[in-house]
Amino acid sequence: MALDNRREKTKRRDVLADLASGVTRWAGSSWGFATALAVIIVWAILGPVFHWSDTWQLVINTGTTIITFLMVFLIQRSQNRDSMAIQLKLNELVAAIEGASNRLIDVEALSEDELKILHTHYQRIVAMAAQEADMAKSHSVEEAERRHAAKVGKRAAR
Repeated sequence: MALDNRREKTKRRDVLADLASGVTRWAGSSWGFATALAVIIVWAILGPVFHWSDTWQLVINTGTTIITFLMVFLIQRSQNRDSMAIQLKLNELVAAIEGASNRLIDVEALSEDELKILHTHYQRIVAMAAQEADMAKSHSVEEAERRHAAKVGKRAAR
């Protein structure tokens, strides 16, 4: 019984997630913009028919308020998903790079004080790098070729 309840909740969440994703994609498309523009044009054309009444104005005000209210949540959902996807990609890079600090994996979960400590650490690294005035030493074609050869060598050794 409990398993059936969980499946039903998951199905509902999937339906809501699919609906939200579909509406987000549509709202950000050319068709979404065209529909919004068409609604405004029709509303403006109907102004003289309704003698520019308060009700005529209330219709567009109410409609845009409701749509804006709903879109705020869709935009936040989209930003949350994008942010999580970016964080996961960055976590994978940190985990995969030899010499990178694994402390940076899931860094967004750290407290403000911990983030300040890390920020100070990296500010020192930036200051040391700034003393290296010759950009060509750290970003030369030769350095890129060495890095590439090292990567290819590691792949071949597997």
